[in-house]
Amino acid sequence: MTAAAPGDGDPLLRIRMPRQSLIGLGTAAFVTLPLVFAWPWLAPLWLVPVVGLVAVLRSGVDADRAGLTVHTLRGARPLRWDGVRGLRIRRNTVWAVLADDSAVRLPVVRPRHLPLLASVSGGRLPDPSAGAQ
Repeated sequence: MTAAAPGDGDPLLRIRMPRQSLIGLGTAAFVTLPLVFAWPWLAPLWLVPVVGLVAVLRSGVDADRAGLTVHTLRGARPLRWDGVRGLRIRRNTVWAVLADDSAVRLPVVRPRHLPLLASVSGGRLPDPSAGAQ
């Protein structure tokens, strides 16, 4: 997770998967190497670490004053703050509830990130930690 300086079009908040996840993917690639050389028909096993690498590097959420941008393995989806009605939390997973009552999962975002999202939203989302203080 990084916070950038406010600028034109730059996200104020960028929430990404921890880069330590790449260690496990590198280990998986290293372990499959002898299998692939011994039995070439197991070559599709190399797709598992490659897809995992792309998912780790791509998945996340960018937030700025205009709204959220949800990055997944399949692409990016911008969500403007006007269209976000609220957030839903289920089992440590955060979903953005849109004006049409549909929900979009926010990958990598956890309840501990909600105060940061509330501050970036400019008051459009309530800060859950404000009531505790």
